[in-house]
Amino acid sequence: MNALAVAEDNAALVERTHRGLAMVWIDFESALVQVPVIARLTAGKLRREDYQALLRNLRQQVVEGSRWISRAASNLGSEHEELRSLFVRHAVAEHRDYRLLEQNYVAAGGVLEDIVSARKNIGSEALSAFMYQAASKPDPLGMLGAMFIIEGLGERLALPWSQAIQAQLGLGKEAVSFLAYHGANDGDHLDMFDKALALAVRDAATAEDIVRHARIVARLYRLQLEELDHV
Repeated sequence: MNALAVAEDNAALVERTHRGLAMVWIDFESALVQVPVIARLTAGKLRREDYQALLRNLRQQVVEGSRWISRAASNLGSEHEELRSLFVRHAVAEHRDYRLLEQNYVAAGGVLEDIVSARKNIGSEALSAFMYQAASKPDPLGMLGAMFIIEGLGERLALPWSQAIQAQLGLGKEAVSFLAYHGANDGDHLDMFDKALALAVRDAATAEDIVRHARIVARLYRLQLEELDHV
């Protein structure tokens, strides 16, 4: 097979992966509005304790996020050097984001020690366990599907959520800066994701694995939010 034919086949696989991810996202976003905390936000009935619980649980996820990505990068083989560099840059960009969550929590009326010492809820435990397990595999290309869901939340939902939270709870910008920042910047992260996807997808098995990881993380992320009403 000549180089042009290989490039065309790869482009078709990448497009197929994009379509699979788009379907996962549609299902995920549709299901999110049924999660109690998001339903209250959408209905204009969010409580301050809801937002504080969200921040407490997001912090635990964000603290570990750069670690998942760094572990995935360390398990990429030498044939994926460019992809590894993208993973490392992404980990560096996000490794201190948890501090914004701490600042937001205090600005929303919380006590710093409460968010620093908070334990993961059941959904967060499940998400964390899956992410570490997936990142520990040799050449964990499926992790791109996980990143698609998490970065997609930032790009598509974080800004409208921050605006709704601020309006409903009467909070200042200093209380929603984490969501506002990701709403403004995660589009760049998704551009990086598109580049990474083009580097990673070379066969149907990888394409399917990326979509599968996205589906799993979408469900576990939803569980994490569902559990906010049970802690």
